[in-house]
Amino acid sequence: MAGSGADGGGKGGGTGAGTGARKGKDGRDGRHANDPETGAGGGKRLKRSLYETELRRLQAELVKLQEWVRAERTRIVVVFEGRDAAGKGSTIKRVTEFLNPRIARIVALPAPTEREQTEWYFQRYIEHLPAAGQIVLFDRSWYNRAGVERVMGFCTKEEYGRFLHQCPLLERMLVEDGILLRKYWFSVSDEEQQLRFRSRLEDPMRRWKLSPMDLDSISRWEDYSRSKDEMFVHTDIPEAPWYVVESDDKRSARINMIAHLLSTIPYQDVQRLPLVLPPRPPSKGYVRMPKGMQTHVPDHAAGLRPD
Repeated sequence: MAGSGADGGGKGGGTGAGTGARKGKDGRDGRHANDPETGAGGGKRLKRSLYETELRRLQAELVKLQEWVRAERTRIVVVFEGRDAAGKGSTIKRVTEFLNPRIARIVALPAPTEREQTEWYFQRYIEHLPAAGQIVLFDRSWYNRAGVERVMGFCTKEEYGRFLHQCPLLERMLVEDGILLRKYWFSVSDEEQQLRFRSRLEDPMRRWKLSPMDLDSISRWEDYSRSKDEMFVHTDIPEAPWYVVESDDKRSARINMIAHLLSTIPYQDVQRLPLVLPPRPPSKGYVRMPKGMQTHVPDHAAGLRPD
């Protein structure tokens, strides 16, 4: 069908020099955080051994970034957007795996409440912005209005138009105030999305990831493509550009996104005060309470051990 391939193409913003989209050799539009020539690395899946080695190295750099954010009292916002089953959640999981949740936190808001629906649209997102020394990762964000809300008819044309006008203004204010804002769009082909939906449907451990709205998006593929294209035209601004991550290969997508994020932030390795483990002090006569006076969880693991 027209628009097959990752997101049916997607034209980056026409705002400002240096931020317009460029076409790679694969014919897809958009600014790519992976290989600028071939997009998804030629379609070859990254070997697990290479992936795990590089992921570990990048995660160590993320820990350094975290310490720099804490020491310099920096504020970082990372927006993760894209198709359903494009790999946003799994990438966020790898980003935060070794980070301090008091410094790096994930914001994944549910549908707005009745009260929130009467507020300024951006209001419920603003209260989750970082304070000094914090990193906030939005697993979907205010861009819901430009995607699912528009396609599914959850907002009016007036509300949608107001969003396209106000969003660049808001993001410019965030950047002007010193927040480092990074926006990533995870692009997945319709064929790969279909495979992932089917895998989730057949896996009872992951079936919760599927909703009727996810499945409805299959028949609305081109509607979502057009909405994404229009969103890029209005919100791919010099102060806060969109970066497209080709995600048919999840391993490559995770590596490419993390490597790119690190490359855009001028962090440094912060020297921490050395810690020395003190010796245990001698006992002062404490006697532990008898175990029989406490309620312990049953030893389920004992039944798993061979006799």
